[in-house]
Amino acid sequence: MITVAALSGPLPKLGVVAVAALAATALVLRDGRPRAGAMLGALLLAPVLLLAAIWHSPQLNQLHHHPLRGGSVAVVGLLALAGLAFVIYRRFWLLAPLIVFTLPFRIPISAGGTTSNLLVPLYLVVAAGTLAFLVPQLRRSRSAGPRGDGVIGVTGPPGWVERLLALYVVIYALQAIYSPSFEKALQQMVFFYVPFALLFCLLRRLRWTSLLVRRCVLVLVPLALIFCMIGFAEYATKTLLLNPKLIAENNVHTYFAINSVFFDPDIFGRFLALVMVIVTTVLVYARRQRLQLWTIGALAVLWAGLVLTLSRSSLAALLVGLGVLGAMRWRARPILLSAVAVVVIGIAALVISPRTFGLNQGLNGASSGRAGLISGGLRLFSERPVWGYGSAAFEHEYLCRIKHQCGPASTTSQTLSASHTIAVTVAAEQGVIGEIPYLALVIVAAIVLTQGARLDPARVAVAAAFLALVFHTQLYADFLEDPVSWTLLGIGTALAAGATERSRLRPARAGAVATLAAAE
Repeated sequence: MITVAALSGPLPKLGVVAVAALAATALVLRDGRPRAGAMLGALLLAPVLLLAAIWHSPQLNQLHHHPLRGGSVAVVGLLALAGLAFVIYRRFWLLAPLIVFTLPFRIPISAGGTTSNLLVPLYLVVAAGTLAFLVPQLRRSRSAGPRGDGVIGVTGPPGWVERLLALYVVIYALQAIYSPSFEKALQQMVFFYVPFALLFCLLRRLRWTSLLVRRCVLVLVPLALIFCMIGFAEYATKTLLLNPKLIAENNVHTYFAINSVFFDPDIFGRFLALVMVIVTTVLVYARRQRLQLWTIGALAVLWAGLVLTLSRSSLAALLVGLGVLGAMRWRARPILLSAVAVVVIGIAALVISPRTFGLNQGLNGASSGRAGLISGGLRLFSERPVWGYGSAAFEHEYLCRIKHQCGPASTTSQTLSASHTIAVTVAAEQGVIGEIPYLALVIVAAIVLTQGARLDPARVAVAAAFLALVFHTQLYADFLEDPVSWTLLGIGTALAAGATERSRLRPARAGAVATLAAAE
């Protein structure tokens, strides 16, 4: 009751709006002390809000009874954070590979009565990177900061990607105020939106040289291969490392889906699909035969891992990513014609033999209940089309509608109620007010990432992976709740800004050379 009373009061809601405003300010301001102050404020306020929300929860009982032990753990954590921040400050290029390395790792932690799989290692790296970047700026001048290989890149004024990200974060915070699931919205803000906004700011500030890009790829691909090996071991032994719910499902069904170190086969499949898009980009742009052979071998292993996840959404996302890659590498028209042909053949197969694809159960049965979630989300949107039911309210409102229509006994803990289509989720929770910024962000990001990128393999890989991820979010949600989205946007906008700066300086350099030649 104390927790409910605390969360229903004005202070937590004002805190969510304040931390969102700080994160948005960090996104839209250029470099300098105001931006540094906003980043530091968001970094400090987010954990305070979380602790205030879970202070009276059962998982902190040990801290209440043994404050000295809790204080010792906190001191050790702060020392580790300070040590990592110092290392990153001395070798700031390490930040990018560290972020890439920690992206997949989630740790189950109880918060607010529920267990969440949190990116604790990534949070540590982001916090350390933020401190390494901000402390010199706050102490000295606007231009002060860490120096080294690939550190300070082209920033320029904030673009529309940054503005739309900031707008979406602020709208999410404001609509959390009237949400019936405010506690969940608060967790979304402090676990995802705020740390990922800082992540974007750091990646956007880096100079993404070809060397730095290669270092990140050399971290990402072996990591994905190791995850596949773990998945192969799971499949061979018919055991899973994580997720008891998935273990129970595998015991019931005749098939067996692997998840490696991830808690969900679809998230593991998404990760593998995006890595495959990046590796394929290396393959089609590489000129050395040895490198091509290595990439083909890696793709074979990754493909085997992806198939064993049984994630249809990830397979579809892979096709989308490869289609975008092909259109950017060669010509778009043959790719589009091939895509149309595949769609037509698929529709024909469904019409000719619906039983083969499980359509004899109906669309909802064939989609494992996701069709019902979409129709239910659209009904919620039709009831409040302008402002929606509030941030993170989809699951609560959807279950309420089912109970109202079919009775309380119609829902159980196994009832599928979490939306799997991000566009429908945003429409139901935030209405047109949130849907328009979301659609604008996707469209603008696609333009920024693809425009003029055809001859740059790094930009092509980021653009293709991002569009594949956007497609996957329509089948399995988690767009801005996924750090990969912010990572691709941060790297992609930095690469685009660098390309724009080079194209702007090229005529000036040519003019200078012509002037010198005329003078001689």
